[in-house]
Amino acid sequence: MKLNATQVKQTMTQLNAQVLPDDHSAVAQLNSVFGEHTFFVDTSGLKVLEPAQSSGMPGQTGEVVSLADWSDPELTSLRPHEPEPTGVLVTLEPSKH
Repeated sequence: MKLNATQVKQTMTQLNAQVLPDDHSAVAQLNSVFGEHTFFVDTSGLKVLEPAQSSGMPGQTGEVVSLADWSDPELTSLRPHEPEPTGVLVTLEPSKH
């Protein structure tokens, strides 16, 4: 899921991670492997958001999905794995009610 600037800002208030900017040297390669997404990295690895429906959260939500784990203690190399939903939901756009 590719996020707009507002959605990225909203996500950053809820997720302890850094966003990889579109002009980051790794983004083109990540897009070729995982598809068009907004990519986030945290202390455990590489994450994206996928659309989610949650009756408990108003507005548009996304679920954090893990795509790769760090393979070294210095956090310099990622080891991809099958996408793993984390169960963490992020409100992307609040309800308009």
